[in-house]
Amino acid sequence: MTQDNKLVALCKQSDLIPNSGICARVGDQQIALFYLPKETPQVYAIGDWDPIGKANVLSRGIVGDIDGRIVVASPLYKQHFDLHTGDCLEDATANVPCYRVSLDGDQVLIAL
Repeated sequence: MTQDNKLVALCKQSDLIPNSGICARVGDQQIALFYLPKETPQVYAIGDWDPIGKANVLSRGIVGDIDGRIVVASPLYKQHFDLHTGDCLEDATANVPCYRVSLDGDQVLIAL
């Protein structure tokens, strides 16, 4: 998890797609946001950059569960990234930034 430097309003909850991801841009960073309404927490945020496929694509990946870990599968080479930690399940040397994100009414807030 990144340090809680400041909270930034990223988008509205109504902008999110249930059980899927979207990409949001904050400055020069692309953030992959996943809205999983049946989970706790309901919203997860990781960096969108796939360090193995070398492209901003993780927001387009398929969300699932592997051994109790909520993950997204990269659409490029299918590696799985843990939405709680940003760690790659198949390659311990690969990971993505993971951000604290929360809902405040209809606002999605992210700590950067």
